[in-house]
Amino acid sequence: MSFETILLDQDTRGVVTLTLNRPEKHNSLSAKMIEELTAVAAQLASDRTIRAVVLTGAGASFCAGGDLGWMREQFHADRATRMAEARKLALMLKALNELPHPLIGRVQGQAFGGGIGMMSVCDTVVAVDSARFGLTEVRLGLIPATISPYVLARMGEGKARRVFMSARTFSADEAVALDLVARAVPEADLDEAIEREVKPYLAAAPAAVAASKALARSLGPATTDDIIEDTIRRLADTWETPEAAEGIAAFFEKRKPEWVEG
Repeated sequence: MSFETILLDQDTRGVVTLTLNRPEKHNSLSAKMIEELTAVAAQLASDRTIRAVVLTGAGASFCAGGDLGWMREQFHADRATRMAEARKLALMLKALNELPHPLIGRVQGQAFGGGIGMMSVCDTVVAVDSARFGLTEVRLGLIPATISPYVLARMGEGKARRVFMSARTFSADEAVALDLVARAVPEADLDEAIEREVKPYLAAAPAAVAASKALARSLGPATTDDIIEDTIRRLADTWETPEAAEGIAAFFEKRKPEWVEG
């Protein structure tokens, strides 16, 4: 299977590197990338030769959030279309979250919005110490809805509320403190740090690893179909507010929305 927006490479040990491959767009999530990530998640899930998956981004950034073209289409879409597109994103995250293989995030540059959602479905994340993070949806009058079950599961409510609705950017050190990132390392040490995360799985029984991951998910915060649909509905409701109309219009018109002070 060939892909336009992602790269897939498997080494002789059974370690797969899944690379978001829109570097010119800082690997922002387009409709095509969401579709392809959903397909590749199904492909990887059925492959019993895989021992671990490393999720990373090509170029300067991991994932800068939603693609601007995709956002513009949502701005002009009706409620049903917006909900359908949000559901595709939600189901892509669900598919990655439910991979039976260990999923290790390798993060550099920017990780905003949906990028943080993708980090949150990883089993562990190592980031470059210069990386920057943010849940920036409220700047547009929107909410971080479809990613929220995974972000809250990763950080816990208390820590998530420090950054969930402020839209402020934060450092790799703070991402570690928030439990979003396991370790922050200099860029030159990133590949070595990822290898240290991968290596233990090569000595572990693959089926037992998969069963242990499924057990951990079953005992952790639930991400049920009802919860996913609720987040989609809440996002659709927010899209219909005057704040969202103003925030997104201001963004595309390159001006400050009316609520910005100063």
